[in-house]
Amino acid sequence: MARSSVALFALLAVSTASLGAVHGIQPDDIDRNAKPCEDFFAYANGAWRQKNPIPDYMDRWSRRWQSGELNKERVRDILAELSARKDWPQGSAGQLAGDFYAACMDESAANARGVEPLRPWLAQIDAITDRAGLQREIARLNDAGIAAPFAILAAEDPREPTRTIAHINADGLGLPDRDYYLKPEPRFVEARTRYLAHVAKVFELAGAPAADAARDAQTVFEFEKRLAQASLDNVQLRDPKRQDNPTTFAGLSKLAPGFDWGAYFEHAGLPRVALNVAEPAFLRQFDKELTGAPLAQWKDYLRWHVLNTAADTLSQPFVDENFAFNGQFLTGATQIKPRWKRCAELADAQLGDALGQKYVEKYFPPQAKARMQEMVKNILAAMDDTIGELDWMDAQTKRKALEKRSTFVAKLGYPDKFKDYAGVEVSRASAWNNLVATSRWNVADERRLVGKPTDRGRWGMTPPTSNAYYNPLQNEIVFPAGILQPPAFDVDATDAVNYGAIGVVIGHEISHGFDDQGAQFDAQGRLKNWWTPADGKQFAAKGQCVVDQFEGYFIEPGLHHNGKLVLGESIGDLAGAKIAYRAYLKSREGKGPEPTLDGFTPEQQFFIAWGQFRGDETRLETQRTMIQGDPHPVAKYRVNGPLSNLPAFQQTFQCKAGDAMVRAKEQRCEVW
Repeated sequence: MARSSVALFALLAVSTASLGAVHGIQPDDIDRNAKPCEDFFAYANGAWRQKNPIPDYMDRWSRRWQSGELNKERVRDILAELSARKDWPQGSAGQLAGDFYAACMDESAANARGVEPLRPWLAQIDAITDRAGLQREIARLNDAGIAAPFAILAAEDPREPTRTIAHINADGLGLPDRDYYLKPEPRFVEARTRYLAHVAKVFELAGAPAADAARDAQTVFEFEKRLAQASLDNVQLRDPKRQDNPTTFAGLSKLAPGFDWGAYFEHAGLPRVALNVAEPAFLRQFDKELTGAPLAQWKDYLRWHVLNTAADTLSQPFVDENFAFNGQFLTGATQIKPRWKRCAELADAQLGDALGQKYVEKYFPPQAKARMQEMVKNILAAMDDTIGELDWMDAQTKRKALEKRSTFVAKLGYPDKFKDYAGVEVSRASAWNNLVATSRWNVADERRLVGKPTDRGRWGMTPPTSNAYYNPLQNEIVFPAGILQPPAFDVDATDAVNYGAIGVVIGHEISHGFDDQGAQFDAQGRLKNWWTPADGKQFAAKGQCVVDQFEGYFIEPGLHHNGKLVLGESIGDLAGAKIAYRAYLKSREGKGPEPTLDGFTPEQQFFIAWGQFRGDETRLETQRTMIQGDPHPVAKYRVNGPLSNLPAFQQTFQCKAGDAMVRAKEQRCEVW
């Protein structure tokens, strides 16, 4: 909104400077030529995007992504400080993180070695002479986190989340998902052609003659295609009931009798207790390949997955080829990330808790956690009010919904207890060896959980991560310190801005407990229906409204969002904005309104803060990949989609019927 449009508030307006440290939204980011009631995404921070093109090494860009990259600079500084010292006690957090980073940064050593670090691994695969040897090799690769063709993960039992069981998951595809192997559209055909060339090139770099490399690449592709045909697609994977297939150890052995599960479980130290098979059809196909595919095909497949896992730790030709396919082709990035950034990301992924304490000491003050706790409390209360006022839900289902809401747990900043990585060996000699050592430790650390009571103190993200999540099995919302930075959250910002940015994210994560997936889990995190039949039908109809809305959002002619794929995230955005706004207004009761800043009312600041936080510019290649497999819509529709349904937004910006940001009453979606 232009300043002239809010002249009636001029007498109440104060400047940011007059309030000292307190500040509002970023007024210079606003595109004054855009109209908030026509395209709020363009309006809220279109000027920022015009002045800040996507860096060559990124696939999207906004103040939020800029903040995430700043986090990596902070992690780099911590790692550089740790790696500068060589006298850390062996096995200490300083030694592990410092030496891991130093080895990763040693580009000259990586270039000198070429593929040599993998020679023992490739030789071990070449030495396979029978099916028993093949199975032992699959187990050894799984130990190092190379999930080919399946992965065994430790997670809560969907039937009884207080205990942790083994989940056997489908894995081992080199392309993003099954559709890339099977669908006839030109973009998938091109991806298959590029993938074949990519696999062949990597085999060549590893020493295979060109003709052999091309033949082996075709073998890998056909092998993976058969696995893909037996896999669930991305929409099916969003249905927790499809992946809830409890079985016993004996049942697992019957499902895939060609594999010696007893030897595998003994090798992995896994107890033979209750477990779950996420995709039984995939496991049956695995069994067919195990008994029917020639050993030569299996060797090509396993060699590829070792090379694919190791590529970024090897010499520059491997790094460049890996980026050419996974970076340039799939995301549209034109330049690889700086080596320090890739090494910082890898260190965080492998040794996140070793860095976490240092990070939160420097960048997450106690007052930030206290303010977040207050916001979470208010937004949870707003969700209670919203549930209580629903006119489409009967009293019985409301009681269950409120019971579930009452058991929510919020984790903020960092875990109470950090991992100590006892026993992992890291040195400055080899980046690949360090990746293997830390992967083995992390895999073993997870396997130790199987068969035991669920450890509710564990986190699924590291403290520097700029993201958040909801876990339905523990009914918890988790916000690492990395996302609790501007523009998401700022201790010096007005409540309007914080509620409009991180507040909507909090509401979003809370809403995941009640989206099409989360609503299938009860107050104890069990996959158990708590809806009356009539309310279940009402809820499904309200979700269908969201599906239909997003099916109409195109990224280019002929290519639109998959409404069923993005349903959960879109319910989260819609409900998150609604309840965060409600919580913001409630938080001001008894305090009086916040001031108008830079010509914008507090209510306007709230919505602009959401548009500025979520306002990513995204490369078209990345958008194409996103609408295929990402449950999140592209940024433009994460802003415009939910807000076009909210009367509060329309009132705040004085939008009228017929404006693009005002959905007709009969089309308006409201789930919560």
